[in-house]
Amino acid sequence: MYPTLLSIHSLFRWLVLAALLLAIYRAESGYFTKRFFTSFDNKTRHWTATTAHIQLIIGVLLYIKSPIISYYWANSGSLSNAEDSSFFGLNHFGFMLASIVILTIGSAKAKREKPDETKFRTMLIWFQ
Repeated sequence: MYPTLLSIHSLFRWLVLAALLLAIYRAESGYFTKRFFTSFDNKTRHWTATTAHIQLIIGVLLYIKSPIISYYWANSGSLSNAEDSSFFGLNHFGFMLASIVILTIGSAKAKREKPDETKFRTMLIWFQ
């Protein structure tokens, strides 16, 4: 199960990146050209957050099943060269969780804004 999850997680990151780049592009072009916030813009906002959440779920499952993480937590006090295991044990998980929280807040704020220009600006600020 671990190799399959790892492959899915590695491939899905490109989908998250593509969705993020599209959302940032739509937000930037919409903000600077002062166009209306269309249903495609709203779907882009929604699916960007959704792909990030799916990636998070896959990442949490991977975190639970990972032999690297199990080894890290079992031997965290006695590791002499703990950079690799520390990266996956704490840093990667923490930074990615923070990134998805920020993205989710931005998506929710953009959804609730009234003027179209403010929706685009909110997406642009929070998705970068």
